[in-house]
Amino acid sequence: MTKLDYELFGEDAMEMFGEELAKILVNVNLVNLNGNLGMGKTTLVRGLLKGLGYLGPVKSPTYTIVEPYELDSKNIYHFDLYRVADPEELEFMGIRDYFEQDSLCLVEWPEMGQGCLPEVDVNIHIDLIRNGRKVSLEAVSEKGSDALLGFDQDLAC
Repeated sequence: MTKLDYELFGEDAMEMFGEELAKILVNVNLVNLNGNLGMGKTTLVRGLLKGLGYLGPVKSPTYTIVEPYELDSKNIYHFDLYRVADPEELEFMGIRDYFEQDSLCLVEWPEMGQGCLPEVDVNIHIDLIRNGRKVSLEAVSEKGSDALLGFDQDLAC
């Protein structure tokens, strides 16, 4: 499967990167966001939502578990599973209902929902490097591979 790596420096660069990602994730249903606390996962989501036309505030769903964003073209659900103690909690909240055909689900801390989440299309890994972040995009499904083929591999942020 396809894997792309980028180096980003600063919050603005992460947000701009998210805006660029929005252009290619139109046919993808599940994106996992992997990285330690403070790596910029929510900043990336903010940029992605902005790239899809959402102009309101974007907050981390750390305590609410999910933040919904209803756009004209698609429903976006931003999950933060950091505080989930047992994946069964997700079944009680009806998590499977969020994975509709036309929705895009962005999941932080996906390992906390293991067994309850459908097949991922794209994994995004964010790691600390020098004074910035290394962002790796990894296609897992055919939809994910098709999406990453459309991404500007020479993107400079």
